[in-house]
Amino acid sequence: MKKLLATMLIGVLTLGLAACENKEEKAKAERAKAAAAAAEAAMVVPTTTDPMAWRTYLTEVVKRNMEGIKNPPFMYFLPAPDTENFDDVFRRQADNVGGAIARGVLPDNLLAFGSPDSAKLADLIDDAFDFAEKGSMKGVRVLFVGKPADFDRVRAAVEPSGANVVFHSTE
Repeated sequence: MKKLLATMLIGVLTLGLAACENKEEKAKAERAKAAAAAAEAAMVVPTTTDPMAWRTYLTEVVKRNMEGIKNPPFMYFLPAPDTENFDDVFRRQADNVGGAIARGVLPDNLLAFGSPDSAKLADLIDDAFDFAEKGSMKGVRVLFVGKPADFDRVRAAVEPSGANVVFHSTE
Protein backbone atom coordinates (compact mmCIF):
# COMPACT_ATOMS: atom_id res chain seq x y z
CA MET A 1 0.00 0.00 0.00
CA LYS A 2 2.81 2.39 0.86
CA LYS A 3 4.46 1.61 -2.48
CA LEU A 4 1.24 2.36 -4.33
CA LEU A 5 0.79 5.68 -2.49
CA ALA A 6 4.43 6.62 -3.12
CA THR A 7 4.08 5.77 -6.82
CA MET A 8 0.86 7.78 -7.07
CA LEU A 9 2.46 10.73 -5.29
CA ILE A 10 5.46 10.64 -7.64
CA GLY A 11 3.08 10.48 -10.60
CA VAL A 12 1.06 13.46 -9.40
CA LEU A 13 4.22 15.48 -8.71
CA THR A 14 5.62 14.59 -12.13
CA LEU A 15 2.40 15.68 -13.84
CA GLY A 16 2.37 18.92 -11.83
CA LEU A 17 6.00 19.60 -12.67
CA ALA A 18 5.36 18.88 -16.35
CA ALA A 19 2.41 21.27 -16.32
CA CYS A 20 4.56 23.99 -14.73
CA GLU A 21 7.33 23.43 -17.26
CA ASN A 22 4.78 23.59 -20.09
CA LYS A 23 3.40 26.90 -18.75
CA GLU A 24 6.94 28.24 -18.38
CA GLU A 25 7.78 27.21 -21.95
CA LYS A 26 4.64 28.92 -23.25
CA ALA A 27 5.41 32.09 -21.29
CA LYS A 28 8.99 32.07 -22.57
CA ALA A 29 7.78 31.64 -26.15
CA GLU A 30 5.28 34.49 -25.73
CA ARG A 31 8.01 36.78 -24.36
CA ALA A 32 10.30 35.91 -27.28
CA LYS A 33 7.47 36.56 -29.74
CA ALA A 34 6.73 39.95 -28.14
CA ALA A 35 10.43 40.91 -28.19
CA ALA A 36 10.71 39.95 -31.86
CA ALA A 37 7.62 42.02 -32.70
CA ALA A 38 9.02 45.01 -30.79
CA ALA A 39 12.37 44.70 -32.58
CA GLU A 40 10.65 44.53 -35.95
CA ALA A 41 8.53 47.57 -35.12
CA ALA A 42 11.71 49.43 -34.15
CA MET A 43 13.13 48.70 -37.61
CA VAL A 44 10.49 50.82 -39.31
CA VAL A 45 12.01 54.13 -40.37
CA PRO A 46 10.33 56.90 -38.34
CA THR A 47 8.08 59.12 -40.40
CA THR A 48 8.48 62.04 -37.98
CA THR A 49 11.48 63.92 -36.64
CA ASP A 50 10.77 62.70 -33.10
CA PRO A 51 14.21 62.19 -31.50
CA MET A 52 13.10 59.25 -29.35
CA ALA A 53 11.69 57.37 -32.36
CA TRP A 54 14.92 57.98 -34.25
CA ARG A 55 17.12 56.92 -31.34
CA THR A 56 15.10 53.72 -30.97
CA TYR A 57 15.43 53.07 -34.69
CA LEU A 58 19.18 53.80 -34.67
CA THR A 59 19.68 51.50 -31.69
CA GLU A 60 17.98 48.62 -33.49
CA VAL A 61 19.98 49.21 -36.69
CA VAL A 62 23.19 49.24 -34.65
CA LYS A 63 22.28 45.98 -32.90
CA ARG A 64 21.96 44.35 -36.32
CA ASN A 65 25.38 45.62 -37.37
CA MET A 66 27.44 44.54 -34.35
CA GLU A 67 28.75 41.26 -35.76
CA GLY A 68 32.50 41.09 -35.16
CA ILE A 69 32.53 44.25 -33.03
CA LYS A 70 34.05 43.62 -29.60
CA ASN A 71 33.33 46.94 -27.90
CA PRO A 72 30.20 48.97 -27.16
CA PRO A 73 29.31 51.18 -30.14
CA PHE A 74 29.76 54.92 -30.34
CA MET A 75 26.37 56.24 -31.44
CA TYR A 76 25.98 59.74 -32.79
CA PHE A 77 22.51 61.14 -33.33
CA LEU A 78 21.84 64.48 -34.99
CA PRO A 79 18.31 65.84 -34.47
CA ALA A 80 16.27 67.47 -37.22
CA PRO A 81 17.15 71.04 -38.29
CA ASP A 82 13.85 72.33 -36.85
CA THR A 83 15.14 71.48 -33.36
CA GLU A 84 15.53 74.50 -31.11
CA ASN A 85 19.13 75.81 -31.23
CA PHE A 86 19.97 73.34 -34.00
CA ASP A 87 23.10 75.23 -35.07
CA ASP A 88 24.52 74.94 -31.54
CA VAL A 89 23.56 71.26 -31.36
CA PHE A 90 25.17 70.63 -34.74
CA ARG A 91 28.38 72.44 -33.75
CA ARG A 92 28.65 70.56 -30.42
CA GLN A 93 28.06 67.21 -32.12
CA ALA A 94 30.58 68.05 -34.87
CA ASP A 95 33.17 69.02 -32.21
CA ASN A 96 32.44 65.82 -30.29
CA VAL A 97 32.80 63.57 -33.34
CA GLY A 98 35.78 65.48 -34.72
CA GLY A 99 37.54 65.23 -31.36
CA ALA A 100 36.98 61.48 -31.18
CA ILE A 101 38.26 61.05 -34.73
CA ALA A 102 41.33 63.23 -34.02
CA ARG A 103 42.18 61.22 -30.88
CA GLY A 104 41.84 58.01 -32.87
CA VAL A 105 39.49 55.07 -32.70
CA LEU A 106 40.84 51.60 -32.01
CA PRO A 107 40.03 48.58 -34.16
CA ASP A 108 36.93 46.49 -33.33
CA ASN A 109 34.88 49.61 -32.66
CA LEU A 110 31.71 50.80 -34.37
CA LEU A 111 30.84 54.44 -34.99
CA ALA A 112 27.16 54.73 -35.87
CA PHE A 113 25.57 57.88 -37.29
CA GLY A 114 21.86 58.55 -37.71
CA SER A 115 19.54 61.52 -38.17
CA PRO A 116 16.17 62.48 -39.60
CA ASP A 117 18.18 64.79 -41.90
CA SER A 118 20.57 62.63 -43.89
CA ALA A 119 22.20 65.54 -45.75
CA LYS A 120 23.06 67.44 -42.54
CA LEU A 121 24.42 64.21 -41.06
CA ALA A 122 26.60 63.71 -44.14
CA ASP A 123 27.89 67.28 -43.66
CA LEU A 124 28.81 66.46 -40.07
CA ILE A 125 30.63 63.24 -41.02
CA ASP A 126 32.42 64.93 -43.92
CA ASP A 127 33.71 67.67 -41.60
CA ALA A 128 34.62 65.30 -38.76
CA PHE A 129 36.66 62.95 -40.93
CA ASP A 130 38.90 65.83 -41.99
CA PHE A 131 40.59 65.08 -38.63
CA ALA A 132 41.33 61.44 -39.50
CA GLU A 133 44.81 60.57 -40.61
CA LYS A 134 45.11 58.35 -43.66
CA GLY A 135 44.81 54.68 -42.65
CA SER A 136 44.41 55.53 -38.95
CA MET A 137 41.09 53.71 -38.50
CA LYS A 138 41.76 50.25 -39.91
CA GLY A 139 39.52 47.70 -38.23
CA VAL A 140 36.90 50.32 -37.33
CA ARG A 141 33.38 50.12 -38.77
CA VAL A 142 31.49 53.32 -39.59
CA LEU A 143 27.74 52.85 -40.00
CA PHE A 144 25.87 55.55 -41.88
CA VAL A 145 22.09 55.40 -41.48
CA GLY A 146 20.71 57.72 -44.12
CA LYS A 147 19.73 58.27 -47.73
CA PRO A 148 21.55 56.71 -50.68
CA ALA A 149 22.07 60.17 -52.23
CA ASP A 150 24.29 61.12 -49.25
CA PHE A 151 26.21 57.87 -48.91
CA ASP A 152 28.76 58.49 -51.68
CA ARG A 153 29.87 61.69 -49.96
CA VAL A 154 30.14 59.89 -46.60
CA ARG A 155 32.09 57.02 -48.15
CA ALA A 156 34.49 59.47 -49.84
CA ALA A 157 35.09 61.22 -46.51
CA VAL A 158 35.55 58.04 -44.43
CA GLU A 159 37.41 55.58 -46.69
CA PRO A 160 40.82 57.35 -46.62
CA SER A 161 40.88 56.69 -42.86
CA GLY A 162 40.88 52.96 -43.55
CA ALA A 163 37.57 52.40 -41.76
CA ASN A 164 35.03 49.96 -43.19
CA VAL A 165 32.02 52.04 -44.24
CA VAL A 166 28.60 50.38 -43.94
CA PHE A 167 25.35 51.83 -45.21
CA HIS A 168 21.78 51.35 -43.96
CA SER A 169 19.16 53.06 -46.08
CA THR A 170 16.33 55.05 -44.57
CA GLU A 171 14.43 55.02 -47.86
